[in-house]
Amino acid sequence: MTAEVIDKQAVAASFSRAAATYDQVAELQRSVGSNLLARLPESLEVERLADLGCGTGYFTRALNARFGQPVLGLDIAEGMLRYARAQGPVSSSWIAADAEALPLRADSRQLLFSSLALQWCPDLSQALKEALRVLEPGGLIAFNTLVEGTLQELRDAWQAVDGYVHVNRFMPLAQLQQILADAGFARWRCEVETHVLHYPQLSGLTHELKALGAHNLNAGRPGGLTGRARLRALTAAYETFRQPAGLPATYQVAQIILHKGQQA
Repeated sequence: MTAEVIDKQAVAASFSRAAATYDQVAELQRSVGSNLLARLPESLEVERLADLGCGTGYFTRALNARFGQPVLGLDIAEGMLRYARAQGPVSSSWIAADAEALPLRADSRQLLFSSLALQWCPDLSQALKEALRVLEPGGLIAFNTLVEGTLQELRDAWQAVDGYVHVNRFMPLAQLQQILADAGFARWRCEVETHVLHYPQLSGLTHELKALGAHNLNAGRPGGLTGRARLRALTAAYETFRQPAGLPATYQVAQIILHKGQQA
């Protein structure tokens, strides 16, 4: 995303409000995060690691279980950190932090893990620059992010209704790959997964996005409440995508691992 289309304060506030409801509806988030965790080398052993955009701490706890080491959980949303702190584990610590300006020493972490968080950074290149600074030589960052094509059905349905920005914009894959290539890591891998969720009614999707804190956070979004007439028009437009399993919502998820080079 670019600075013109994302507001960090809005992101932090939205996810803070969603802390208590997030885990109840985060099936996709757990699935893609688990897939990212499974992509880590089986032989990987680390002692100093951090979970960027830790949210409720679900994967902070999973990392603690995988490596048997304390995990530092960082998130821009203080409401999420309060919730995560209440869940444990006691071996973890929690810090309010911006991925584009990490409060960590250079060469201090062997592993950075981040699941569905870095797409909210206005400047992904800066976040990766920070990751490269913080990682020890030979360390790695594993992260996933949403790319263009995500929620395309919802975007297309809204296009049939009005000209406002109602759906979060996500980076084209080619742009993401160029950023990865230019980030200064010794090597990297990027694989895209397509996930399609289905809902009996459109309200199921919209309520889920609100519960996740991931509803529209872009500049250009309409102010105020959405009128009944526009909601009826949106529902009718979305119905054109209906499949036997229900109304589809497509997510395009890039799964990425970047390795920092060894230095003399």
